[in-house]
Amino acid sequence: MALTDADVQKQIKHMMAFIEQEANEKVEEIDSKAEEEFNIEKGRLVQTQRVKIMEYYEKKEKHIEQHKKIQMSNLRSQARLKVLKARDDMIQDLLNEARQRLAEIAKDPDNYSVLLQGLVLQGLFQLLEPKVTIRCRQQDVEMVQAAVNNTIPIYKEAVKSNIVVKIDQERFLPSDICGGIDVYNENGKIKVSNTLENRLELMAQQMMPEIRVNLFGANPNRKFTD
Repeated sequence: MALTDADVQKQIKHMMAFIEQEANEKVEEIDSKAEEEFNIEKGRLVQTQRVKIMEYYEKKEKHIEQHKKIQMSNLRSQARLKVLKARDDMIQDLLNEARQRLAEIAKDPDNYSVLLQGLVLQGLFQLLEPKVTIRCRQQDVEMVQAAVNNTIPIYKEAVKSNIVVKIDQERFLPSDICGGIDVYNENGKIKVSNTLENRLELMAQQMMPEIRVNLFGANPNRKFTD
């Protein structure tokens, strides 16, 4: 049975409708797949950028924390140096006050003469030389000579040996020191310094740990006291 033109047109329209539907479905499938791939790629890019941002701020945070620690360490070091400087200044003030008090000793002839005898005798015992020279302040020559005269017999009795003591009349110790003497052997190569300043310095060195404890308290981090 032959198809009429109407039947042919109907079948053609039906086929075109089918093809168009197939095409639309294919387009929808492609669009859906493209959108899915887009979303996946977008998610990957977003995640990648998120990781980069997190890493950036993590590094930034670590850098800030490190910088903060360095600043805190510097501040602690500066504060410690200031404390140490203040303590050293306090000790220096204490020593300066002690020097001022030492200067008062020489103003009392009775006490100073006794002190000079002790310093002379100590110098002689430290050198143990048959001939010695004593150097003193020019204003102390007479008192030092008296001290020498008083100590020579004590020295001879103790060491059972003679000694010649000369006071240097050409070279004197500075007149502005607190007092005391320097004792030399015959050739001047060996010296015993018994000035009041020198005795104070030696005593300060020996007593410095005790002085620091009395002024600032014991240091719990210090293992040794000297």
